[in-house]
Amino acid sequence: MSNTYELPVGTTFTPRETVSELDRYIIGQNSAKRAVAIALRNRWRRQQVPSDLREEIAPKNIIMIGPTGVGKTEIARRLAKLAQAPFVKVEASKFTEVGYVGRDVDSIIRDLMETSIALVRREEEEKVQAKAKVLAEERLVKILVKYESDTASASAPYELPDNTPELDIEERVRNGLRKGEFDDRYVELEVADTSFPMVEVFTAAGMEDINLKDMFQNIPGFKGRKKKRKVKVKEAFDIYTATEAEKLIDMDAVQQQGRVRAEQMGIVFIDEIDKIVGRARGDHGPDVSREGVQRDLLPLVEGTTVNTKYGPVKTDHVLFVAAGAFHMSKPTDMVPELQGRFPIRVELESLSTEDFIKILTEPKNALIKQYVALMKTEGIDLIFKDDSIRAIAEIAADVNRSMDNIGARRLYTIVERLLEEISYSAPERSGEKIDIDAAYVKNILKQVLDDQDLSKFIL
Repeated sequence: MSNTYELPVGTTFTPRETVSELDRYIIGQNSAKRAVAIALRNRWRRQQVPSDLREEIAPKNIIMIGPTGVGKTEIARRLAKLAQAPFVKVEASKFTEVGYVGRDVDSIIRDLMETSIALVRREEEEKVQAKAKVLAEERLVKILVKYESDTASASAPYELPDNTPELDIEERVRNGLRKGEFDDRYVELEVADTSFPMVEVFTAAGMEDINLKDMFQNIPGFKGRKKKRKVKVKEAFDIYTATEAEKLIDMDAVQQQGRVRAEQMGIVFIDEIDKIVGRARGDHGPDVSREGVQRDLLPLVEGTTVNTKYGPVKTDHVLFVAAGAFHMSKPTDMVPELQGRFPIRVELESLSTEDFIKILTEPKNALIKQYVALMKTEGIDLIFKDDSIRAIAEIAADVNRSMDNIGARRLYTIVERLLEEISYSAPERSGEKIDIDAAYVKNILKQVLDDQDLSKFIL
């Protein structure tokens, strides 16, 4: 395989452009945004250097340090989406040392490979959508023409809407199909049977999720199993379009491209890495969830080859982003070898009242915008006054200080509690205009805020 690889458009963004895109969804945390923006740009830079040096340039892995709910996961997830890169998020605490029952760390790369292939497959299917729709239309026309021929009477359920005599029956069916005149009628299709469950089995490496389809697809009698479904014409068109698109793409090429993208563009986000760092003094017995997991992760981060059902996948150029609160430990408690593989360390700040105000209003997916849109579906015009937004932000900051700091997630709890009655009665209040001001916020949340014990359970 060639060492050159055409990177997706998102990877050509300058660091400043990447940060600007992240700003649309994430408030603050500029140092973390700059770090991931530089890491993304370095992938483009690596492709521009001579080939003999290209393989020697390893990604600069990042470790994010900060409390929960401040944007660690969102930064990594948005970065991957921006770069059109395969992305997997795993929790370090879900893995155990090799030799014990639990998930094997190599499954991270197998999941990355699956994600990468799915990403490439969607892109390839989009390229052939126009042709797939033409082929799907032809298949449906033949079915509807057959129905028309079999039920040729004035009262037939598939009587053609357009009875223009100069058009032949196939053309009349095609015209009716394009106009949507058959959308609510039913046809019977024969589709592939994909009803194979996922099961957990114990392998030499531990517990793994296995798709029974993968195990039985080559056994005679299972491969190509079909079943009949009765669906509306509109749904049948979508099913046939997907089927034809699948036929038009070269899955061998998709798998090859998927492997290249996983190796060259893959991003693995390891959350709660602090949960596998350090151990309490006086703790005895096998430690299957801390140092052992770190040492199992080390080869992946250093660069190794993992066998998957699609072939071997190299991890040398996969970008690893780790994150943790590190309340009870610190990054220097990691095994030295693993520390050295995360050269970039970024500390994320706790969110202030002003940050909460921005989170509620500024991002493209801001929480206030979401609730206004949801109530709009019930015919309610929900209006948040500026003082109400500040009141919500102040309450979130105060609760985070007095109880566990869960960052921006506190806003979801508070706003949901605030709008509970409105959400419940919304269907009966269609057409109303509801103003939310600071007095309303304090009145609704007064009982909870006054009772600290109750706040621990509700907010």
